[in-house]
Amino acid sequence: MYLGRFVFSQVIAHLPMSAFRTCVKRYHGNRKIKNFTCLDQYLCMAFAQMTFRESLRDIEACLRAQQSKLYHMGIRGIVSRNTLANANKVRDWRIYADFAQTLITIARRLYIDDAFDVELENTAYALDSTTIDLCLNVFPWAYFRKTKAAVKLHTLLDLRGNIPTFIQITDGTVHDVTILDTLVTEPGSFYIMDRGCLDFSRLYAMHQNASFFVMRAKSNLRFRRIYSHPVDKQTGLRCDQTIRLTGYYTAEYFPEKLRRIKYVDSKSQRTFVFLTNNFLLSPTTIADLYRCRWQVALFFKWIKQNLRIKAFFGTSQNAVKTQIWIAVSVYVLIAIVKKRLKLDASRYTILQVLSVTVFNKTPISRMFAENLYRNQITTNDNQLSLFD
Repeated sequence: MYLGRFVFSQVIAHLPMSAFRTCVKRYHGNRKIKNFTCLDQYLCMAFAQMTFRESLRDIEACLRAQQSKLYHMGIRGIVSRNTLANANKVRDWRIYADFAQTLITIARRLYIDDAFDVELENTAYALDSTTIDLCLNVFPWAYFRKTKAAVKLHTLLDLRGNIPTFIQITDGTVHDVTILDTLVTEPGSFYIMDRGCLDFSRLYAMHQNASFFVMRAKSNLRFRRIYSHPVDKQTGLRCDQTIRLTGYYTAEYFPEKLRRIKYVDSKSQRTFVFLTNNFLLSPTTIADLYRCRWQVALFFKWIKQNLRIKAFFGTSQNAVKTQIWIAVSVYVLIAIVKKRLKLDASRYTILQVLSVTVFNKTPISRMFAENLYRNQITTNDNQLSLFD
């Protein structure tokens, strides 16, 4: 609600503060703290994400320049570079991870009725990971290669609203397929993955949980065709087969039947071979589902370009995870604001506009009114015509 608040305060008003206090209490975040609380830390880091700050000194300079406005923005403590750096280093990152999960739950409820590119009643997820490169000398705990450090962001993206539902931050040496061990699948949902997650023992566990997977097959897959279903080759389909694995280990790991679909993309002329344990959807729907996996790559591109997760304000593992989780919570918060205020602008536009208006007192809905994006051509009746 707008009551003469700053734009930053209007955005923060959508945060469930009771849930935040619960997360802080769970990990004793404010223990022996008098001045700069966990909420102050979160708001300063959220401000840095919204306004594209580059360093702790940058955050300190910008906020101290608006010292008289900080109280009304919710920041009660004195903003100091050293205090913020110590908070990022010491305070448990799980506070902000749990709070981000709370925001994700809220956002998923708001976007539950949204459609995506495939007409599907079931929930569909895209699973993938992205690597964030680091300097090995500065981040020795994130060892990746001999001369390189990195962290991986493993993400499960809900295709309805492009909301990340599961995120795990690991060092760069962790393989994508191991994430399936910690992932709790939902019965009846579809999980779209790349070939990096092809492990038939783990896929069989998903199958036993009544979950469906769609992924690409490897070229050396050994199988026996049981039945070939008729397909319309004008749609790009080449075959729709029911198969059984014949490899020495794969037949033991996945003893049930599988569905193999071969599809040729007319635009790129590339051939794709898909594996799935779903026999009800049409083969073109399976191909369209896999095409939606590209949304998770767009999500990674968006957060890397518009949020601060490539350059970090601290070098410890706790500081890095804190910054990433707060960045994720800001992304989800923008999605919540967009949905609740029924804004037609994209999330990119919303974040760009918020970055230069956080200290204004204009209502957010008014900033994105349609007429403000149009050039108003007015005529001045006092202007005389030269050719009368």
